[in-house]
Amino acid sequence: MKRLENKVAFITGGSRGIGAAIAKKMATEGADVIFTYLHSAQQAAALVSEIEKAGRRALAIKADNGHAGELSAAVEQAGHVFGHIDILVNNAGMYNGKPFAEHTLEDFNTVIDVNVKAVFVASQAALKFIPAGGRIITIGSCMADRVMGPSATFYSMSKSALLGFTKGLARDIGDRKITANLIQPGPTNTDMNPQDGPHSDWQRSFMAIPEYGSAEDIAAMVVWVASDEAGFVTGAALTIDGGMTV
Repeated sequence: MKRLENKVAFITGGSRGIGAAIAKKMATEGADVIFTYLHSAQQAAALVSEIEKAGRRALAIKADNGHAGELSAAVEQAGHVFGHIDILVNNAGMYNGKPFAEHTLEDFNTVIDVNVKAVFVASQAALKFIPAGGRIITIGSCMADRVMGPSATFYSMSKSALLGFTKGLARDIGDRKITANLIQPGPTNTDMNPQDGPHSDWQRSFMAIPEYGSAEDIAAMVVWVASDEAGFVTGAALTIDGGMTV
């Protein structure tokens, strides 16, 4: 039997990169998948088609994850259309790297809205539809634990906040037999951080295994955390970074 047979998963920012890899992996493991997208309409439609061809239901919802009303409405739509949500994956995130002195209050608010507030909004909205045995999984970053260079202050701050949120949430929902966990990727080969990009050799220089991970590597860990095999894992930060933070 597939590990996520007949489960329903909701993924924020699922049309490309790590989010798309998670959506595909969950579908192959038997889940129906709903995901949000903002600008990648063509990629979203292609992903829906791919999942449906694999025999699972899929729905792409256009929503700005930095806009609380749009995100909560998307979760509500998914919950009513599919009847329940077994797995929430808070995947959407943004990176705004520049020297600290150049940041504005607007930059600060935007990063917090997407990387932190959206996790709260989606989690609270989804919990109305998540039954016992459900999962809330948030994608953070190894840069919450180690900042290798300058120009990442806002990003690392926002990703650090997710650990405290996850630990507190695990306490709040544990009596419902719902788990909350944080997955912290390191350098991962996506269009946002390609393995042949201008800073890739520099990033590899910090790693015990000097190779970029793949989006599929991250998806595999997400599926394990979402499965019954990880039912006793909650409030954890699981790092998958090739040894960048060792």
